Amino acid sequence: MLELLAVTGEGLVRLTQEESNWHAELVRADERMRCVAVDPADAATVYVGSRANGVCKSSDRGAHWQGLQLPQQDVFSLAISPADGSVYAGTEPSMLFKSTDGGTTWRELDALRRLPSAQTWSFPPRPETSHVSSIAPNPEDAGLLIVGIELGGLMLSQDGGESWQDHRPGAEKDVHALAWHPRATERAYEAGGGAAWSRDGGRGWASANQGRDRHYTWALAIDPEDPDCWYISACPGPREAHSNADAQAYVYRWRNNGPWEALAGGLPQPLSSMAYTLLAAEGRLFAGLRNGQLYESDDAGDTWRELSPRGASLSGLIAIQAAVQHKHNH
Repeated sequence: MLELLAVTGEGLVRLTQEESNWHAELVRADERMRCVAVDPADAATVYVGSRANGVCKSSDRGAHWQGLQLPQQDVFSLAISPADGSVYAGTEPSMLFKSTDGGTTWRELDALRRLPSAQTWSFPPRPETSHVSSIAPNPEDAGLLIVGIELGGLMLSQDGGESWQDHRPGAEKDVHALAWHPRATERAYEAGGGAAWSRDGGRGWASANQGRDRHYTWALAIDPEDPDCWYISACPGPREAHSNADAQAYVYRWRNNGPWEALAGGLPQPLSSMAYTLLAAEGRLFAGLRNGQLYESDDAGDTWRELSPRGASLSGLIAIQAAVQHKHNH
């Protein structure tokens, strides 16, 4: 049974399906929650990050939680390496922390802050600061890691964060989402001020913007079977992206060499609320909107149906992760 964990305006919500019905249960209340990460080797182990509340961990599907001693408390991104189980946390101001013992102890990967571009990093709504918006450990190579700074660039490490290469040419500097392909592990993808992808392990990047008249991209999902098929959400700009009812947004699909195609087939395009999160899992594609609407496609985005989970509200939805048990080496 596929289980989803959603970060909403109220906190962490578990979504479970029984036949055609979905149920939503608030498992951790925290209005400042920003991110969630499920251990790919143990779906019962979940980490959540919040502004002002740092990182909390559950080892029993959210029944009990423990606060972790992260040195910074404004957490914007989390990731767990499928290759070796390392846990990464990104904060505001832009700092990256790593734990190799399940969050018991943390060490800052401070070489990131010593990059030449660091002095220019600035988040437009709070220009005095910036944050680590996305962390993507490679699924196969434990040393290979990309992170995004909002706003500052896409950075690459090939030694688990001990050293870094500054913003990668061809990538977007305003980074909102990053991902690797789970099988074609040399492929990486970015959504942000536009879209870009890499075919050489994150070293070189190429723009992927053909076919869209909306260039402010936010959410990102990859077809786990096809590295040439991926999805983004896009709208005209940040004002529309974060508006309550005027997003003018589309969900787009890229196949082979493009261009992007806007997906309808049941999605009320253009979307009045931005798709803040996209997820491809177990042969299904989910689109979660800022206003709490949740859509599902089982044919790669050709047709969609709206899900109406009963129980907890999904309003303020900003992230969804799948809790699926997979076998890994660690």
